[in-house]
Amino acid sequence: MRILIYGAGVIGCLYATLFCEAGYDTTVYARGKRLNTFREKGLLYFKDKQVKKANVSIIDKVEKNDLYDFIFLTVKENQVHEALEELENNASPNIVTMVNTLESYDLWEKICGVGRVIPAFPGAGGSFEGDVLHAALTPWIIQPTTFGEINRKKSERLLKLKSIFKQSHIPYQIVTDMHDWQLCHLAMVVPIADAYYETEHPENAGSEKALMVKTAQRMKRNFCTLHETGITLSPKKMNLFRLLPVWVLSIGLGFVFRSDFGNIFMYRHSMNAPDEMRQLHQQFYGYLKEKRR
Repeated sequence: MRILIYGAGVIGCLYATLFCEAGYDTTVYARGKRLNTFREKGLLYFKDKQVKKANVSIIDKVEKNDLYDFIFLTVKENQVHEALEELENNASPNIVTMVNTLESYDLWEKICGVGRVIPAFPGAGGSFEGDVLHAALTPWIIQPTTFGEINRKKSERLLKLKSIFKQSHIPYQIVTDMHDWQLCHLAMVVPIADAYYETEHPENAGSEKALMVKTAQRMKRNFCTLHETGITLSPKKMNLFRLLPVWVLSIGLGFVFRSDFGNIFMYRHSMNAPDEMRQLHQQFYGYLKEKRR
């Protein structure tokens, strides 16, 4: 089994190390400063209180006949088109797009080829500290790695993908409709990112009660709107944001914002990707506006 990680950010490098540890032939596509670092030092990551080096191959170009069983696309949303245009010339059959987006999957397949895209989303977070990756998977109960077919059907390649995650000890779930799942995810994470951007001290956002109430109100309104427009909330636990009182949600949000989980999986990502999150803000609320018409 050959795997290519296209994108050498935190998410891509974490999955690369996990696949490598599970025994898969893993390659990482990198560019710029990260490429130079990998060539000089390798992919370094922190685990079990020590720095380790992943046994991965590093490339800076995807050749047409360099075939992989699965390509994991782990780039920012605004880099997807460029990446798919490059991968169009590669003959590998499966591109797992681990990207937060509301763009049409059909549009992506027009770029790279029909039948190649498997929409997905990672369950992970972290950062690079110097040249060393410090990252972790989110617990299954909170957000496992999520994926599904565009046509909503089960397939042999989904079972193969499931096997890869299982072998790599990565929590996962297969969902019927990835578009609905992405909508629900954005209904939650967009208000979270907005909260960090609206305060002068984002590292202490969870201690600002008024901000947590405003964030809870936004989340509740988002999920109520999705439900009213016929979107199936996915996973079902997302209905809690629609049903619980704002004061309960605000207390819970404050606790999560102040936790180590919030620091690793919410704060760091929001601070490292403000342009991407603001673009997703526009996409999400633009979608809701259209659905209300």
